[in-house]
Amino acid sequence: MKAIVLQGVGGVENLVIKDVPVPAIKDNEVLVHNKAIGINPVDNFVRSNEWGLHAFVQPVSGEDIILGWDISGQVVAVGKDVTEFKVGDDVFGMVNFAGPGKAYAEYVAAPASHIALKPANTSYEEAAAASLAALTAWQALVYSAKIKKGEKVLIHAAAGGVGHYAVQIAKHLGAYVIATASTTKKDAVQRLGADEYIDYTQQDFETVAKNVDVVIDAVGIPGHLERSLNAVKPYGRLVSLLIPFDDALKAQAAAKNVYIDRMTVASDTSGTQSIASLLAQGALRSDISQTYSFEEMGKAHTQVASGKTQGKIVVRV
Repeated sequence: MKAIVLQGVGGVENLVIKDVPVPAIKDNEVLVHNKAIGINPVDNFVRSNEWGLHAFVQPVSGEDIILGWDISGQVVAVGKDVTEFKVGDDVFGMVNFAGPGKAYAEYVAAPASHIALKPANTSYEEAAAASLAALTAWQALVYSAKIKKGEKVLIHAAAGGVGHYAVQIAKHLGAYVIATASTTKKDAVQRLGADEYIDYTQQDFETVAKNVDVVIDAVGIPGHLERSLNAVKPYGRLVSLLIPFDDALKAQAAAKNVYIDRMTVASDTSGTQSIASLLAQGALRSDISQTYSFEEMGKAHTQVASGKTQGKIVVRV
């Protein structure tokens, strides 16, 4: 099969197409003929950062390094312990995160507990896009923040990968959503259903959004978490997806009785099934800004690295 192998930490030129063996599956896994791959900022990070590669991919010495976690395709073989899937099923999900997902390939060995059936109304591309990013939004809002109907939720970077799913999920769960985005992405954010839009290039969001119940902060700028904490009301919740909380910020949060969490997404059966259900209902959709061919993986990484992407980037296999 063809796969994209990372030949060394560095630039996109190190992503090289290579013929490798089809992976053998374990008893609890299925073999997926991959049709589409979701590309995320973490893909770009591990490609270009030695620490990130070992922390998130956990490569094995002597084995080809194949990046990626977001897949969508058709089951072509099942392990003997797998009962929930059969050959011919269309599936999607985030495989083995953090760990060796090996999604940049024609065939992927996926634990049955990390995938879900792809809804019939959802393309392979849309499903692959709604894996890591949508699952991150789900886990941040439901598992960490435990949002409730009627609560006021501030979502940063609302037009981005995680953000555009978070807006839709929060609205579906009955929250009042305030979304931050740049001037050019106002229409996109409003189409997602945000109740309020804040142009962070023109306004200080913490002066507009005050006493919110929940903030989901996916902005990796120093000082941004402190500003988000200022927007949270006492006994509210602040979930960070990128920046850890230092001791000073922990003390400030404790003084306000604000729950804080530096959350990292993990492969999750229940969450992926919930995403599948929302896609099937039409309550969640993937905003795919650009689709690349397998041979254009380097271009996909370059686009993600720009930090300017609206919605998601997908690669067809």
